[in-house]
Amino acid sequence: MAKPTAVIFDVGRVLYDWDPRILYRRLIDDDRALDAFLRDVVTHEWHFQHDAGRDFADTSAELIALHPQHETLIRAWGPRFLESIGAPIAGMDALVGELDAAGVPLFAITNFSHEFWPPFRAREAAMFDRFRDVVVSGAEKLVKPDAAIYRLALERFGLEAADTVFIDDNEANIAGARAVGLIALHFTDEPTLRAALTELGLLA
Repeated sequence: MAKPTAVIFDVGRVLYDWDPRILYRRLIDDDRALDAFLRDVVTHEWHFQHDAGRDFADTSAELIALHPQHETLIRAWGPRFLESIGAPIAGMDALVGELDAAGVPLFAITNFSHEFWPPFRAREAAMFDRFRDVVVSGAEKLVKPDAAIYRLALERFGLEAADTVFIDDNEANIAGARAVGLIALHFTDEPTLRAALTELGLLA
């Protein structure tokens, strides 16, 4: 196989830690109440609507109607969403920097709200200024693992799937990427990814 020529990263849980618990443990003192809130109210399934392009004003109004006793906590999700994103995953800032220094074109495809992405991108400019382009699901109203978002990204980035590495922590997203011909690597940690990228000839 020829050496790949570009790398596409996922963002959440690959480049940065992300967990609603990071935010809500600051707002809910009782562990059992916190667990119940995240299980039954602000769920991953509910938040996925934002990744698919829905506005927080609409999704929050619907959720508040179902759980009026939690209105204040639900409303906090929008303005405080960035507090659910933790530090960069260990080693990943350095790895991205090494790829960039080696001249490897860097891109990203992220399932992310069109409303929440711009302030996060601005906050993390030191990371994302090294990326040539990012496809944001909420802006496109396409989400991984839909084949359409990978094809859109490849066309926009000017890449051939067979020449491009895609990195994601989600097995379904990996399967979706492989289905369109990308060299897909399932992310578990930086040392494992570094070894795979070295074997592919992208890192020394």
